[in-house]
Amino acid sequence: MGAATDAPTTSASSTTTLSPSIIKKILLSYTYVAIWIFLSFTVIVYNKYILDQKLYNWPYPISLTLIHMGFCSSIAALLVRVFHVVDLPTSMSPRLYLSSVVPIGALYSLSLWLSNSAYIYLSVSFIQMLKALMPVAVYSIGVLFRKDSFKSSTMGNMLAISFGVAIAAYGEAKFDTWGVLLQLGAVAFEATRLVLIQILLTSKGISLNPITSLYYVAPCCFVFLLIPWITVELPILKENSTFHFDYFIFGTNSFCAFALNLAVFLLVGKTSALTMNVAGVVKDWLLIAFSWSVIKDTVTPVNLFGYGLAFWGVAYYNHSKLKALREKEAAERKDEEGDDEESGRLLDQREGDVTTRRNESEG
Repeated sequence: MGAATDAPTTSASSTTTLSPSIIKKILLSYTYVAIWIFLSFTVIVYNKYILDQKLYNWPYPISLTLIHMGFCSSIAALLVRVFHVVDLPTSMSPRLYLSSVVPIGALYSLSLWLSNSAYIYLSVSFIQMLKALMPVAVYSIGVLFRKDSFKSSTMGNMLAISFGVAIAAYGEAKFDTWGVLLQLGAVAFEATRLVLIQILLTSKGISLNPITSLYYVAPCCFVFLLIPWITVELPILKENSTFHFDYFIFGTNSFCAFALNLAVFLLVGKTSALTMNVAGVVKDWLLIAFSWSVIKDTVTPVNLFGYGLAFWGVAYYNHSKLKALREKEAAERKDEEGDDEESGRLLDQREGDVTTRRNESEG
């Protein structure tokens, strides 16, 4: 009796005990998430510090984005051309670059320009609440470009997220219409860029990691940003005789922006894009708490209630995507098993035919 009762206990403990390799994998995944959250957090707060007129007081978002793109272009060129850290895709032709990378670069420059401009007018916490609309924008533009199929349940989820963000905006103590329009424009351009990456690059079998992405896209962004910079901000900077370039501030800020791209590569490459989306929700809550407690931004109860609704909508959307991904993998696995069984039956049939012919010839 004792042996019989001990066996299930031993079996259960062996199944619940994680192996050292699995524990190592889990710890590494959490490390990648922590690095990405830290760097994303740092870049957002650093940009806010530089652009805010009450802090460093350098309200030139185009210039800041131009510095980032120039720095990232230089480092990416060194890593690719001099140190050969990564290989460039062989299928990237000049024609493909002009038809695919240039539109993506144009959208990326607009997204960065508008999102950095929003920090001049809005608080960090409110900007993070508005960014919850990203799944809504990606899904809507995906349906518009026929990359995603329209589903009433998914659209209902998108409307719930939008309703939550609307409540958060209604409760914003320092609401600025121009700042909100800038951030919404940034979300729209970024969502379009993500959809175009799927349509123009992924569909053609080209995958770009952050280093090769910056190698191709950052110089393109730099050129696009030069146009508004020359016409809008350069004349103002020339008139501002007190301005001097702070190499430490802008150098460390640009390095953090470049490191964030590498962290994205680590996180998505070692885990998944869905993990990054979930980690992004955690990062948003941390930024809201930091903005309220350290920067002393006003966060109202209506703000939190509205963003809470949007948060649950985003969480449900990520859950639905994960469920659909698992179902797709299970279906593909089932199809593969069915193909294997069919191949086995055909092989058995051929062997049977060979045996029959051999017996007939011997007879």
